Amino acid sequence: MQKKLWLLMLFTMLLVLAACTDDSDVDEAAEGDTEAESGGGDLVIGMISEAVSLDPHVSNDIPSAQLRTQIYDTLIEQTVDLELTEGLATSFEQDGDKWTLGLKEGATFHNGSEFTAEDVKATLERVVDPSVGSSAAFMFEMINNIEITDDYEIVLTTDYPFTPLPSHLAHNTAGILSKEVIDEDYQNALDEAGSDVTLEEYYDLREQGGTDFEAVSEDIGTYVGAVISEKPDGTGHLKLQERIPGNEIVLEKFEDFHGGERQFNTVTYRVIPENSSRLAELETGGISITDTVDPSSMDRVRDHESTDIIDQDGLSMTYLAFNYTKEPFDDENVRKAISHALDREQIISGVLDNRGIHAKNHISPSVFAHNEDMEEVAFDLDLAKEYMANSSMPDGFDTTIWTSDSEQNRDIALIMQESLGEIGIDVKIEQYEFGAFLDMANQGNHDMFMLQWITVTGDPNYGLYPMFHTDSQDGSGNRWNYSNPELDGYLEEGQQTSDENERVEAYATAQEILMEDLPITPLYYGQLGVGVNNTLVDGVELDPVGIVRIENVTFPE
Repeated sequence: MQKKLWLLMLFTMLLVLAACTDDSDVDEAAEGDTEAESGGGDLVIGMISEAVSLDPHVSNDIPSAQLRTQIYDTLIEQTVDLELTEGLATSFEQDGDKWTLGLKEGATFHNGSEFTAEDVKATLERVVDPSVGSSAAFMFEMINNIEITDDYEIVLTTDYPFTPLPSHLAHNTAGILSKEVIDEDYQNALDEAGSDVTLEEYYDLREQGGTDFEAVSEDIGTYVGAVISEKPDGTGHLKLQERIPGNEIVLEKFEDFHGGERQFNTVTYRVIPENSSRLAELETGGISITDTVDPSSMDRVRDHESTDIIDQDGLSMTYLAFNYTKEPFDDENVRKAISHALDREQIISGVLDNRGIHAKNHISPSVFAHNEDMEEVAFDLDLAKEYMANSSMPDGFDTTIWTSDSEQNRDIALIMQESLGEIGIDVKIEQYEFGAFLDMANQGNHDMFMLQWITVTGDPNYGLYPMFHTDSQDGSGNRWNYSNPELDGYLEEGQQTSDENERVEAYATAQEILMEDLPITPLYYGQLGVGVNNTLVDGVELDPVGIVRIENVTFPE
């Protein structure tokens, strides 16, 4: 079956930035003096967390994505409404397992080099390179051949017809790097490791695979990424000016940007972990935007004369995970008893200040092919007790819930602890620093844990395959050791068919199977909100991923 998807000729520009200057600079910008002199403004964004890395292949976190979407263009762009449009690819054609991309001419990297197909090939080969160890490799590893047919045309061949590829190529980890900086980064890693392998020899070994490549890869792995993290080189509308670790990152306008004019000169991401401090800065004009507003502070921001909230239904689903192969969670009666004992409305109203939506299934309503016909998991203690009575543990049992160390997660866990006590389950809550928590969850030794999954592509393949396919027990996301061959078949069908109706049907059935098996029980879908000082900035948007979109930002006079 052949499907042609010619992407629209839109030049949607890049996403979210954060800017940091001192208060005097912000006051000047607000008064218009800086704009009058330079023709642009200085945008300051307060961030709750620091970006992990400016290298698109090193991490897959939202704070890093906020910056990287400004520095790097992707082949496909995703709009605020999750539509896929032209990026560095001007056309995109599928013919079975082959995808032909026509590339944009006239785009340049921050280092001045011209964008060509060589940069695309180098980027896509790097993201799946074991030496890089990218957590996003699973999104691109189905590409088994990259053929350059022209400076501005490239053909990608996948292991099987892979319909969601455009949405993967729109992901921030698919930002296109210059081949020059990729080569420099690898050469630096070889030098630092004291390797006598040349750069070309390394590329040849990587293509061949085998023990010789594995040895070199292990030697240089520690050093790969050092150059790119320090001087990221993309074609985006902003480039790195300065980074002060733990404090701020300043990006400046790229004058040779291929996608049109911008109204700002600099954008500073300023790290302000405390909610009260961020809000005070927002209200007094120290920052123009805050990327996070605590639910309890939403009314304060809405009611202030200078600030407001930009709302957006998100792509996240917060869940309680069970260890599917460990007693007593291998018993579906236990999983269903717990699911019906949880009062989701109490969580949403009592902890989230109604900033959440009761989850019907395992992907949010903002995701394509969400099965709206499914019934919600009812809070029903009598039904929960019936399931427990029919389970392998009718008299209850002791267990643990792991969460990360936020106050919100603790409060949710306390509600779940109280609810499960009603059906004879004695729960101990254990909280850990987020990084340590993720490491522990990845090991698969839990009883239960609470976490969030964001279907950042807006496509159900990203929301379901990494979490529930048997093959995803390799660390891609299936941390609960769940396997159902019937489900695997529907997930594979959803990947490989290009017929939209067939995809909807396959994923609808997949969601029904998951709600029957309940390897994890969905709790709520996220609702996003960022704070904006309207006296300083206009045109800010928020996409369902949580990226602040600033391409249309203007500064009030």
